Parts: sequence; structure tokens; C-alpha cells
Amino acid sequence: MNSVFKEFYSLYHKDIYSFLFYMTKNRELTEDLVQEVYIRIIKSYERFEGKSTMKTWALSIARNVAIDHFRKENTLKKRLFSQVDWKDYEIRDTNPIPEDVIVQSDRVRLLYQCLDKCTIDQRMVIVYRYIQDLSIAETAQVLGWTESKVKTTQHRALKVLKKHLEMQLEKEGES
Repeated sequence: MNSVFKEFYSLYHKDIYSFLFYMTKNRELTEDLVQEVYIRIIKSYERFEGKSTMKTWALSIARNVAIDHFRKENTLKKRLFSQVDWKDYEIRDTNPIPEDVIVQSDRVRLLYQCLDKCTIDQRMVIVYRYIQDLSIAETAQVLGWTESKVKTTQHRALKVLKKHLEMQLEKEGES
């Protein structure tokens, strides 16, 4: 298993890491989630049936880990925010975080910001299709969707991205 894991790691680590980074935009959190992916891979490796490629199987696990994180985060936020009267507080931090500093190109930064305007499903499709360079069939397999749903979600995501990019460019052109 050790040599299999090393080979698996060398082939798919970059894909798993980059997918989770694009979903979370936080290096430390991404590293934690990648560890969770590998734990799940090791625990379920014996049950892998080979119905998909190892890459799509691993990215499916990464997707599930990301969804689990967002669900847990959302529940925690709801619990915390319900206990505080936010009208009394104004929280504003204008300093860029380290992950923002990484994104240097203005166009990439702008696209990165607009990607946040998409739903989680739309963001996953964009990351898989255009950043991970998966085909529609592979993306459908990873997400457990039909190819039609992937195409529809991709179309809607691109519309959202285009709309927000145009709005941002117009806004920046004015300032």
C-alpha cells in the first residue's frame, strides 16, 4: 500500500490541492482538507472498484470533503452569528490576506473575485473544467451528475462570471 500511495500522491496531489485551494482560498485550510482527503482515500482504497479513473475517484473524494467542510462551516457560522447582535459592530479589515497577495495579475484577481459570486456547484464545475482541465464526462463522473447537468451548470456559471466581470470592469473604469 505504501508504494501505491506514493505513486497516487505523485500523480494526483497537485490536482487535489489546487481544487481545494480554489474552493477555499486558504492555504492552511486547504492543507487540512487535503489530509482529510488522503485519510479517506486510504480508508476506502480497498473498496475502489475501478468504475472510474483514479483521478476522478480522488477528485470525488476531494469534492465530498469540501462540501462537508462548507456544511460544517455554515452550521458553525449560523450558531455563532445568531448569538451576537451585529448591528452594534462594524467589522472591516482592509488589509489583504496572504492568499490575496499570491494572486498578482489584476485580471486573475478579478476573475478570482468573480468566482466567489458563483454558487458552490458552479464554482466546482468551473474549477474542474477550466482549472483541472477535466472533460464534461469526467466532471460529471466526479460530481455524480449527468453530463447535461454539468453543461447547464457550466453555462450558468459562465454567465454569472461574465456578468460580474463586466460589472467589475465597468466599476474599475469609473474609479
